Amino acid sequence: MLPGRPNPVWLDNMKGALYDAQDVLEEFNIEAMQRELGDHSEVIKEVRTFFSSSNQLAFNLKMSSKVRAVRKKIEDINNRRRFHLDERLVDSGVERKQKKTEENHSFIPKGVIIGRDNDKNTVMEFLLDPNVTEDVSILTIVGIGGLGKTALAQLVYNDETASKHFPLKMWVCVSNDFDMKKIVTKILACIKQRGPEVEMEQLQHDLRTEIGGKKYLLVLDDLWNDKREEWLSLKNLLVEGARGSKILITTRLPLVADITGTALSYHLEGLSESASLDLLMQMACPKEEEIQDLDKLAIGKEIVKECYGVPLVVRTVGSLLYSKKTISEWLNFRDYELPEVSQREDRIISILRLSYDHLPSHLKQCFAFCSLFPKDYEIEKQTLVNLWMAEGFIRPSNRGQHLEDIAHGYFMNLLWRNFFQEFQEDVETCKMHDLMHDLACLVAGTECWVAWDDIKSIDENTRHMSHYFSFDLMGRLPISCLKASALRTILSLTRYQGMEPTSEVDIRQLIQSFKRLRILDLHNTNIKKVPGSIYKLKHLTYLDLSHNRALKRLPNSITRLYNLQTLKLHNCRSLEELPRDIGKLVSLRNLDMSFCYSLSYMPCGLGQLSSLHRLSDFILPKDKALVKKYCGLGELNRLNNIRGSLSIENLGSETDAGKESQAANLIEKDFLEILYLSWGNFDITDEAIIKKRDEALLDGLRPPKSLQELSVSGFKGERFPGWLTDLPNLVALRLWSCTRCRHFPQVGLNKLKRLHMEDMRSLEYIPEECLKSLTSLESLYFNYLPRLTSLLPGLRHLSKLVNLNIFDCKELDLSKDERGNIILDFHGLQSLRSLWIGCLPKLESLPQWILQLRSLEHLEIYGCYKLKALSEQIEALQSLQWLQIQCCRSLTSLPEGMRRLTSLTLLIIYECPELKERCKRDAGEDWYKIAHIRHLDIIC
Repeated sequence: MLPGRPNPVWLDNMKGALYDAQDVLEEFNIEAMQRELGDHSEVIKEVRTFFSSSNQLAFNLKMSSKVRAVRKKIEDINNRRRFHLDERLVDSGVERKQKKTEENHSFIPKGVIIGRDNDKNTVMEFLLDPNVTEDVSILTIVGIGGLGKTALAQLVYNDETASKHFPLKMWVCVSNDFDMKKIVTKILACIKQRGPEVEMEQLQHDLRTEIGGKKYLLVLDDLWNDKREEWLSLKNLLVEGARGSKILITTRLPLVADITGTALSYHLEGLSESASLDLLMQMACPKEEEIQDLDKLAIGKEIVKECYGVPLVVRTVGSLLYSKKTISEWLNFRDYELPEVSQREDRIISILRLSYDHLPSHLKQCFAFCSLFPKDYEIEKQTLVNLWMAEGFIRPSNRGQHLEDIAHGYFMNLLWRNFFQEFQEDVETCKMHDLMHDLACLVAGTECWVAWDDIKSIDENTRHMSHYFSFDLMGRLPISCLKASALRTILSLTRYQGMEPTSEVDIRQLIQSFKRLRILDLHNTNIKKVPGSIYKLKHLTYLDLSHNRALKRLPNSITRLYNLQTLKLHNCRSLEELPRDIGKLVSLRNLDMSFCYSLSYMPCGLGQLSSLHRLSDFILPKDKALVKKYCGLGELNRLNNIRGSLSIENLGSETDAGKESQAANLIEKDFLEILYLSWGNFDITDEAIIKKRDEALLDGLRPPKSLQELSVSGFKGERFPGWLTDLPNLVALRLWSCTRCRHFPQVGLNKLKRLHMEDMRSLEYIPEECLKSLTSLESLYFNYLPRLTSLLPGLRHLSKLVNLNIFDCKELDLSKDERGNIILDFHGLQSLRSLWIGCLPKLESLPQWILQLRSLEHLEIYGCYKLKALSEQIEALQSLQWLQIQCCRSLTSLPEGMRRLTSLTLLIIYECPELKERCKRDAGEDWYKIAHIRHLDIIC
């Protein structure tokens, strides 16, 4: 035990007592809410008086014995303490400084990898070496944790030269679970989707088929297995690749290089002192002039000597120094803080722990909780912050901030301090480095427990548990082995649904055994019925029933869970209705019903959920006569804290369109980012009524200006409302099956990056001024616009366009403008990299503007039955890497210019019978034009 630190046994006992006290306090709060919902007046005041120590009569009631027991427990523990705790006020200046740090920091997710140029060159030489005798060669990168083995592998894996050299690339993180079936499934998932139910015999057959004869690069990251026979079983499945295929392995264990039988292994060394110093200064100094500060550089040189060249440690120390602005603070860190941890046995973990020790208490518990996730687990940010809120880890702000915003700040703070890595901004996921995961497990101690097969090892002090079981939960976690009756968390980490159903008896037993649960995660457990006794989990704040596809109903008793904050029902495809008294879930903040296809309406009372911050779907009944009590759009009126994504379905059922849509009050939902508006299919034949109704309805559903993505489907009006061009933050717009729409907005949307239009059968043209205004557009998708005649010359203005897809537009002539003039001199789309054109009856040859796309890398032509020839000028497409021609039966030959497409590495020809004959290997008339292409796939 370190000097000045409390006895861990005493600390565990005190924690347990305080948890008990929190449970008792929550029971009072729950009782208060229950009485309030039962229309009892003055109840909260009464309950507070009831708990007051001055009211002796109150202790004779139901909870008095619990209160006395908790008090006695705390007093007994306190009397046995071996040191004294002194009350002291928190320094408000420090508190303000901490808050300022949390609020004002910025995070750059993709930092520069420093000091690994020589290492990268060495590995690239191995990957690109043509002088190989084996079909598949293996290189093992060996080094201690945190050195950057994975970062180096990522560096070469994503290198443009490697991507061109290997048409097939696969990345699999193995970690310490060397499960043959899982590894093969992951490899196949890199190539194509593969379900978990497939047997091993089928998996190995599929793997051989997918890699057979192809040159591939496979990275097996973080390999720990040292059993040679298991490795050989996997290797035998991987030898089918073409000569030049490479496998790159990263591992901490030199023995792995031996058992994999690789002649080559690369021992990764630590960063040089100069590279370490560069990295440290970049992490520690926000401004360039600070990086060049001679005094700080001198101190930094001394500090990096204690970091052993380990990038993770350097980054972590740099993050600690970021908040230290003065030279004296840097000197204090060098002379006192760093030497203390450097003297411990495990110096790297000790230095990382120093960063943990500098965290405020609320971030410490958030970080320790992450030990429940396995190594290399992809953590969803939104799920994580919801779990933190459910556990009560998020401190309310006295400035009226939403808990969700405070929780976001917690996450970003930990991310900025390098406790999380590999943050993907588009999907908001992250991972923890192995060493950080080790640290989380160390500081969590027995409070968090991950269930594998060591069921007997659970400690009675355990409060949080995670598991991987998708079936027979009570059988695999027998109650007799689970001493932790005070368990607060049961978190499921399984990705796949169990084959066997979880019985209602099992769930009842779980409820009876763990009544203090805050978090109960039962996703993917094949539940068919939730028992009515679920209400007994009165402390429950988080319930996940997602991916239980046989679940049809929830018991109405679930609405007695007055503390419930999060209810996840994602992909419960058979769920027919929500509980009728859902309005009683007064604490509910997150309600996810996405992909609940059988859900046909919202029960009345949803508008009472004033705490609601996330609502995935709002479903109007298709036939209101069949539903007694349902939600109208007006129940959305006061739910103005809703954020993230909202889908409103069956808008076509509305009759009083203007009144109802305005009652939804979408314009005041300032936190809303994504909005889906779906009309559905209804049998109304009067087109004039439909047009007037739909235009009034959409006009009244005006969203806030903060909206980033909008999708409109089934709208039957002719014009879109004027507010569509008054959404300054809109980055994505999807219009689908708006079959009567004739006009597209003229200008606006200069931040729009993605525009998707499908089944717009009345749209004849898009004004040039409209396309000209889309200055940020990167992706444009057209599918089934049968009356569209021209896109020229408007397309040329899309200077940032990267992806263009045009499909099934039978009147569209890609060579002509709207007046019928052929466009030759184009000079546009110089950023375009991918072009897919299909089912265009008027396409007889490639338009001149396509042959001027200097950056084009991927060209796919499908179902253009009148296409007779590719131009000789195709040789101008010197960036082209992938060419796919499918179902173009009039195409009879390839141009001579194909020989000069030196970047082309993949050619696919499918259902083009004459081309197939002319492209026969060594015999066809056009073979010499394509013989240089590395990968050919010609099928009839």
